[in-house]
Amino acid sequence: MLKAAGLREQTEEEIRELGRETARHLVELRTRKSGGDASEPPIRMRTLRRELARIKTVMRERGIREHG
Repeated sequence: MLKAAGLREQTEEEIRELGRETARHLVELRTRKSGGDASEPPIRMRTLRRELARIKTVMRERGIREHG
């Protein structure tokens, strides 16, 4: 699980990449779930959503744009 303090220590590019990876993983998980695959525990989706929210919060605090 990611902590906001740990995110604040990373560079802008690392935070952007982590945000992209987390969002991509969340989309993949949603796609699999809608297709009937229940192999991942439901808590995983909640964890990913919260991690993405933490990443976006740190990006907003630092004035980092998501794309670019």
